[in-house]
Parts: sequence; structure tokens; C-alpha cells
Amino acid sequence: MTPDTELSVSGPQRLWDLLDDSETLTVVCHDNPDPDCLASAVGLGTIAAAAGIDERHILYSGEISHQQNRALVNLLDIELEPFRIDMVRNRPPDGLLALVDHSIAGENNRIPSDTDIDIVIDHHPVEDVSARFVDSQETVGATATILTEYVRALPMEPSPRVATALLFAIRRETLDFLRGVTSREYEAAAYLHEYCEMGLVRQLSNPAVSSATVDTISHAIENRRVTGSVLISQVGRTSERDALPQAADYLMNLEGIETAIVFGLVENTIQISARSTDSRVHMGAVLHDAFDDVGSAGGHREMAGGTVGLGIFSGYTTDDKQLMGIVDQVISARLRKALNIDDET
Repeated sequence: MTPDTELSVSGPQRLWDLLDDSETLTVVCHDNPDPDCLASAVGLGTIAAAAGIDERHILYSGEISHQQNRALVNLLDIELEPFRIDMVRNRPPDGLLALVDHSIAGENNRIPSDTDIDIVIDHHPVEDVSARFVDSQETVGATATILTEYVRALPMEPSPRVATALLFAIRRETLDFLRGVTSREYEAAAYLHEYCEMGLVRQLSNPAVSSATVDTISHAIENRRVTGSVLISQVGRTSERDALPQAADYLMNLEGIETAIVFGLVENTIQISARSTDSRVHMGAVLHDAFDDVGSAGGHREMAGGTVGLGIFSGYTTDDKQLMGIVDQVISARLRKALNIDDET
């Protein structure tokens, strides 16, 4: 296609044409994938199947640790494969490599940074995205919304399993249509409602919570420090990475709190999760400014996250309590600086 012709063809049709000319599709989820990423991967795989691609793979790195993520994979029988570099490096000439809910090779994934990407579908604010097909829409509330619109526009219908996954992902990403939601999420949900299994949606929304998750949230409550409308807390070491955003969401319910940031030690990294309803704060920009030189951080205005390696701290001590004391001081100081909070406030 010439550039002018390509611009005249809709996004769903351009994606369909690309899939129609290929024989394999490998979708790589971001590390520790959430429902929006998992459901979007399933949605893209379904479109690929309708376009005639029989060989499809969904790869992931990290853990499926959040109770809702585990329930989503198990109840909907999502076929996931651990990330393998050979499936990325040695794909056939007519094989496609896709990223959903993230955009850059080597950032929040284990793909080598020099890898050519074929398809990117995302809703995070990222610049300089490079792929044969790119649809990155920061204004939409969920990547699953974009995939739903594609399914709706193409000559296909979603199965109950796929519709359930996409609807649950939209609900989870927007906190049941209360955070970052647009009219497009409501329209997508209305469409999916005709195909999904609402009993499964309800079951996915209320999975059992592990004792480790409860402990992590409890530590976040106990260790909270509040300055004005900003709350910062650390949970120490936890095996439940996905408990951090749950703790941040819970702490946002405290009276007077407009910004909540929770961090903790997960294996050999410091994981950070943040939420904000303060119109003056762009949480993704705050975390990026605070930690871009020592890790990876960013996200949306209302929700963001980050990862910082322990390399800058690991030489001090092997004792978790002492280590967390040092981590707490450094991470909190960087957050206060990025938020323009005076230490003496």
C-alpha cells in the first residue's frame, strides 16, 4: 500500500489485511500481565483465527499472581506459554509478532530491544512506537475496548469466552466504569453483553483472596504516611506483586486522600503502584520523573506503576528489615521531590 492508500483504510481492515497475509501470530504480553493485557491477547488471537491464522501463541513473563488474573486464565482456559526467546527471534518470514497493552520491545517485557515488531495495540501514553501496524490510543480507557471495536467492525462475532474476557477486562481496567472511562467503554460493554456469560463475569469479579494479599494490604495500611492529600506507604517484602495496586486502590478510599503510592520488595526488585484523582497530578509523569534514571516507570494520569532494580541498594545489607529502611528513605524522597512535597511540610 502507498501511504495515501493506507490512510484511507480503517484500522480494523488494515489489521485484517496484515493478518490475512500471514500464517503465524505470536502475541507477547507485558511482564506480569493483567486482565486488560490477557483479554486483549485473546481478542487479537480470535481475530487472527477468523482471518485464517491457525498457529497462534500467547507468551508471558513474570507471574500470574493476582487472584483475578489467575481466575481469568483458569475459568476461561486461556492458553499461555512462558516467554521463549527463540519464538521471537526465529519466527518464520510470514510470522507476525504482536504487543498488546504495551508498545516497546525491551520495556516491561523480555523481548530484545532491537527486535522488529509487527503489531502494536495499546492505550498507554508512549512515544516513538515502531511497528508495521500501530494503534496506540491514550484517550481510551482500556486496550480491550480497542480490540472489542475491531471484533465488532470485522466479519466475525466473539465467542462467549472471548466476550467474557474482554468485558471483564474493561470493567477491571476502569474500576467498574469509575476510572478513566469514556463513552467507548460503555459502547463496547453493551456490545459484549449480548455475547458474554454474566455468571462468569460475576465469578471473576469476586475471586478468593489469598492470606498473603491480605497481609500486604494490612502492611500498607499500617505503614502509611500522609502529607496533605498524598499518602505514601511501603509493605516490606511480599510475594504478592499484584497486592500493591490492590493496596493503593484500597487506600484511595481514605477520607481526604487524592494520591496513594504503595511500594515493596518483590524478589530482586522494588515494585511501585500509584493512584490519583488529583487533577493537578499526572501519576505516570510523576513516576517517570522520579525513577526513569534507575528503573522503568510510567502510566496514565490516574494510575501508574514502576519497577526499580535492587542494584543500587543490594550492596548495603542482606537483612530485609535494614534494606527496606534504606529503600523506604530513597524511594519516598524521590516521590516527594517529584510531587513537589516539602520534607518539612
